[in-house]
Amino acid sequence: MAKTNFQYEKRQKELEKKKKAEEKARRKLEAKNNPKPADGADGEEPEADDADPDAAAEGDAPVQPQ
Repeated sequence: MAKTNFQYEKRQKELEKKKKAEEKARRKLEAKNNPKPADGADGEEPEADDADPDAAAEGDAPVQPQ
């Protein structure tokens, strides 16, 4: 039976780690250069979503007493 070439396996693991680290560094740099919101929107957040729905209803159409 042939011996296992541990040096070859070790080198392959090292190359894989290096490739993975380079990919991670590239993604990190790309994210730094092109920041995107976490929710995946185009960068514009609707302001009405954060407001209280009752307050928005009162402010949209003033109710006049009869």
